[in-house]
Amino acid sequence: MKSAKLTLIPTPISDELDLCPTAKSLLLGAVENNELILVEEHKIARRRWLKYGLPREAIENFVLYNEHTVKECAPETIKELKNGRNAYLMSDCGMPAFCDPGRDLVELCHRAKIKVTSAPFANSIALAVALSGFDHSRFIFEGFIPARSSERSKELKRILSQNITSIIMDTPYRLSKIIDEIIQVNPNKEICIALDLNSSEEEILRNNALHFKNKFNGAKREFVIVIGK
Repeated sequence: MKSAKLTLIPTPISDELDLCPTAKSLLLGAVENNELILVEEHKIARRRWLKYGLPREAIENFVLYNEHTVKECAPETIKELKNGRNAYLMSDCGMPAFCDPGRDLVELCHRAKIKVTSAPFANSIALAVALSGFDHSRFIFEGFIPARSSERSKELKRILSQNITSIIMDTPYRLSKIIDEIIQVNPNKEICIALDLNSSEEEILRNNALHFKNKFNGAKREFVIVIGK
């Protein structure tokens, strides 16, 4: 059986703007291959879909996914994904799964070991948070961790003790180092490592920190780490 994945489809905030070419290509492929297309509201999705020049006949197959349908739709979508059918989650505007019910679907995908990715999105923080699936009704962007060892240790202990989703960054060559430092503070803390976002090398890895011990072996990769509550 082929491996299916959930793809987030960000859309322009303004009705005046067009969908990015990559997102449009992904949706055309979804229509051609009879894959799942989940939308927030039929009326808005229909209007934008037609404005983007996408096939009219696909509209009747839209699956409504919002706060009113999530309890039924999310498990059904996971079932389809497990059966090898790709799914595409398109928001009314902006980044799906960022501060909306799509978060629940991403969470279920991680739990079921189903790959989650996204069409291009320019903000790595919002993208990493959305792809993490962590509860981010409140979150803190902690930025880059200090370079000095004493300050790093103090900051990481503070961040990892917080009962709120947190986002941290560091330079690519410190990837292995920061994972080891997190393990030293709290090896059981669940984290999501978003690597090389929007590239062919992208990886979204979510597990407890100890799971990633010795995984990167000094690799230099662009990353954002989202730390669960």
